[in-house]
Amino acid sequence: MIGRAVEGFLRWLLSALSHRRFIGRLAVRLPFTRPMVARFVAGESLEAALPAIGRLHDAGFRTTVDILGESVTHEDAARAAATSYVDALHLLAEHHLDLNVSLKLSQMGLALGPQLARQNVARVLAAAAELGAFVRIDMEDHPTTDATIDLWRQLRPVMAGQGDVGLVIQAALRRSEADVEALIAEGARIRLCKGAYREPASVAYPDKADVDAAYLRLSERLLLEGRLPAIATHDDRMIDHAIAVAREHGITADRFEFQMLYGVRRDLQDRLLAEGWTVRIYVPSGREWYPYFMRRLAERPANITFLVRSVLRERRGA
Repeated sequence: MIGRAVEGFLRWLLSALSHRRFIGRLAVRLPFTRPMVARFVAGESLEAALPAIGRLHDAGFRTTVDILGESVTHEDAARAAATSYVDALHLLAEHHLDLNVSLKLSQMGLALGPQLARQNVARVLAAAAELGAFVRIDMEDHPTTDATIDLWRQLRPVMAGQGDVGLVIQAALRRSEADVEALIAEGARIRLCKGAYREPASVAYPDKADVDAAYLRLSERLLLEGRLPAIATHDDRMIDHAIAVAREHGITADRFEFQMLYGVRRDLQDRLLAEGWTVRIYVPSGREWYPYFMRRLAERPANITFLVRSVLRERRGA
């Protein structure tokens, strides 16, 4: 009971702080907090993030770029977000970097209507098809799951013959096993994550052990039958299981990839790369870094402990 009360208070506090943007402005100025911001967000614009992306590229990592922003409330903001992705694809091409981006439908105006979101995403996909790029549609909370999959199905033909568009599936959702089977049959490129959103027990597994078990099942299914799946996790046990499955079944590094967040478990990123596995880093950039970061912590306050442990683990290994 006490643990839940503390978690509830932390969630409320972090959510409230996400609206105090002056804290974010202060964080990028103070010597103590500036390195922490820079560690997890590559820059306040894609241009500012390019050196970090370039360093990852030169080190042998692959990247996907997320231009931060979500839950827009005005059509103009949604259209501007789509334009920023079109511009980003051309900028990445100009600098000979990975043509791979990740976007959220709430940023494209889904809450304002599916037609607006469809129009905006179609603009991004048209630019991606022209350049031969890959676009990943991120998955958000469970009420948007059907709309996200439906939009992927509607717009996938835009990429026919040039580039591709993929989806994200969250292991925490009870429906995900059925979704994975359907999407494997359709040849979808799936990123599997555990899921950061706090969902009701009616639609998601409330216990970590059940989420972990679902992740292990789904990752094995994707490795065996999926099309270029992305195993997105920083959990050593999930990663070791994926490697064991790959080795047992002769699945080579060009048939799947690990995906990890920029700045999180860099020691593990380096180890996997040194072992010959494909590793893609999810690189967030943009002025909306502060509400993004705080909301991720608010959705699951245990992430605070996770991030601190990640930093400490790297320091011990240094």
